[in-house]
Amino acid sequence: MTIKLVCIGKTDKKELETLIKVYADRLQHYIKFEFEIIPDLKKTKNLDENQQKTKEGELILAGVQNSDFVVLLDENGKQYSSENFSEYIQKRMNTGLKRLIFVIGGPYGFSETVYSRADSKISLSKMTFSHQMVRLFFTEQLYRAFTILKNEPYHHR
Repeated sequence: MTIKLVCIGKTDKKELETLIKVYADRLQHYIKFEFEIIPDLKKTKNLDENQQKTKEGELILAGVQNSDFVVLLDENGKQYSSENFSEYIQKRMNTGLKRLIFVIGGPYGFSETVYSRADSKISLSKMTFSHQMVRLFFTEQLYRAFTILKNEPYHHR
């Protein structure tokens, strides 16, 4: 199985990029992990929030196949402990999925088309984080999930 993290816009902090890369590289030990960055939209001054979400949604869905399991990282999604998240990942792997795609939306969230395509929604916290920080937090939690599944000493219970 491949796990893919899709994000809108580049990370503008080198420190965050470095830390994200640390966990992305560690993940390769367990699973094929891909990180896709969809470039920020250009000329958005004349677009309202819905138009921007629609355009971003088209770009997100262009890379999604019918057989993919799509999970939105969304403030209204279900929250998991690290242990429960590792079980969530294991259940997805047990189904024989080829690709599990997690998506971090743009500044205004997701379009209705993206919501209707999603198979699941997960929230990392009730707090709001920058989209760039979410990339780091999620990548670390994904790595943590695999260390839990392999009973490795990274996560302390």
